[in-house]
Amino acid sequence: MDINFNQDKQHTLAKAVSISGTGLHTGINADMTLNPADPDFGFQFQRIDLEGKPVIKADCDLVTDTSRGTTLQKGNAKVCTIEHLLAALVGMGIDNCLIEINGPEIPIIDGSSAPFVKIIGEAGVVEQDAAKVWYTIDDNISYYDEVKKVEMTAIPSADYKITTLIDFNSPILGSQHAALRDMRDFGTEIAPCRTFCFLHELEMLIDNNLIKGGDINNAIVVVDKAVTDEEMTRLAKAFGREKMEVTEGYLNNLKLHFPNEPARHKLLDVVGDLALSGYAIKAHIIANRPGHSSNIEFAKKIKQHIKKTKDVPVYDPNQPPLYSIAEMEKVLPHRFPFLLVDKIIELTETKIVGVKNVTGTEYFFQGHFPNNPIMPGVLQVEALAQTGGILCINAMPEGVYDTYFLKIDNCKFKAKVVPGDTMILKMELLEPIRRGICIMRGSVYVGNKLCAEGDLTAQLVKRP
Repeated sequence: MDINFNQDKQHTLAKAVSISGTGLHTGINADMTLNPADPDFGFQFQRIDLEGKPVIKADCDLVTDTSRGTTLQKGNAKVCTIEHLLAALVGMGIDNCLIEINGPEIPIIDGSSAPFVKIIGEAGVVEQDAAKVWYTIDDNISYYDEVKKVEMTAIPSADYKITTLIDFNSPILGSQHAALRDMRDFGTEIAPCRTFCFLHELEMLIDNNLIKGGDINNAIVVVDKAVTDEEMTRLAKAFGREKMEVTEGYLNNLKLHFPNEPARHKLLDVVGDLALSGYAIKAHIIANRPGHSSNIEFAKKIKQHIKKTKDVPVYDPNQPPLYSIAEMEKVLPHRFPFLLVDKIIELTETKIVGVKNVTGTEYFFQGHFPNNPIMPGVLQVEALAQTGGILCINAMPEGVYDTYFLKIDNCKFKAKVVPGDTMILKMELLEPIRRGICIMRGSVYVGNKLCAEGDLTAQLVKRP
């Protein structure tokens, strides 16, 4: 990968490139083509063998199965074992790609990402005239599975890096860890690492006809128990071999690419599965005993976190307000001490952002937790309503209007607001105003922290 690769720009393939192979679990041969795509396209799979050629977005919310790999499904269309390909795309710096495939499963090839990295390199990677948006986090994002004892954490970091730790209580594998500190190293340090399983898992899969496309060359098989001649003969027959043998704990005299190849492959899976969050994140991911199900749940947590924080308004006190208090008093009927917005800093047809500076001299602190002053939640909602009133009145024909609450739904208070805080009040129309009825989504922030949110419905009434 080019050491001058600009990670702050979006990239796609220079040309289409294809590869064919058998799906590990379905045993179905498929032809797959990776196509260039426009900026902000992301990763999307297209089942060109199905009627209508349905498209499935690479989205963790569309994952329907993680039992033996990661499966996406939309309607009746699905595509399985996508993680190795997605890891290769991310590792090679690709942001936008349309993946056409004429079967239900991505070819397994050798069980790693290396074949996909190879064809991406052959096609070439081109920089696009679009910035790549990286999202940062201020607090840890954590996931814990009590049953499987899986723990995953994203820690604030200046770069995207990953550490994995595995421990299967196996005398062969022992405890292993792997780290990727720079995604530019993915192609050489992580991509060649193959999927692995234990012999008892392999036997179960064979018994249930669940690895129809399995071959001894596309997975590392760990043998951590004594194996009889009868079992070895059965395995040889299952894989169409004359003979099977075990050397140093691995089936069929297999040589590891790295001493910690299994831990590196788990890291590979994390890269591929977390791509399904849909966001590029700068964080240090620490994954202890990860698997596909935990990876997807963690991807969902990352997605939810970023969706909540990516649109946090930025307040620059050096910029002049769009509405000062004097100008708001020309629109709103509220006056001191019940005017709870100090200024408006952003206003469009569908969104407004206001500011409220909370001070210790506010009248309500005299009677509301006087020794532990906290701004009442109902007044936070009132501040949102006043901000939203300006948004709605601004959208109405000429005249003087008053706004009245009709209902408040889904209201939640996430964090305290105290003296010294600056509240950022964001209101967005959820649908066009009809017959004077306004339905808005409100959010209260202090810095990047969401303190309150809710859906507010109000009615605009024109004064006689």
